[in-house]
Amino acid sequence: MANKKYIVELSAEERKKLLELISKNGANRNKIINAQILLKADVGENGEGWTDLKIAEAFNVSVIKVERTRQRLVEKGLESALNRKAASRHKSHKLQGEEEAFLIATCCSEAPEGHARWTLRMLGDKLVEMNYVESISPETVRQTLKKMNLSLGKRKNGVFQPNQTPNSSAKWKKL
Repeated sequence: MANKKYIVELSAEERKKLLELISKNGANRNKIINAQILLKADVGENGEGWTDLKIAEAFNVSVIKVERTRQRLVEKGLESALNRKAASRHKSHKLQGEEEAFLIATCCSEAPEGHARWTLRMLGDKLVEMNYVESISPETVRQTLKKMNLSLGKRKNGVFQPNQTPNSSAKWKKL
């Protein structure tokens, strides 16, 4: 217990609330497990003071979950410790509207001199050069082209160059 950074000491009111939550049938499973973790981790006068490892084994959860539940209780309070944190993985797209239009127009245009076709890195560099973005990864360029159902290798994009062989008329070739 001496090496624990976040010590759980529940008040009588908090303990009563947790016991009521556990006895309810309609409560969320994660909420019930978090309540049980807090009750077992309680080192107060009515608490059991179990170790994190013992709690983890008893409720079939990881020791990290026990530690984080204790931490949320100490730092943010009982409600935060009981309720699961909402996922915050949504990231806004780096390219929107005008930037996407420029990317598509550039992709469909002729490649720079000395190159047979545009690469993802070259397209990204062009966006930076034209001050549409401060920086961009080739993966972001790829995902944007994929979202628009474009690919650097598709014939319908206009990125194929006609074959300039002397013995044939203008034919399309795959690059």
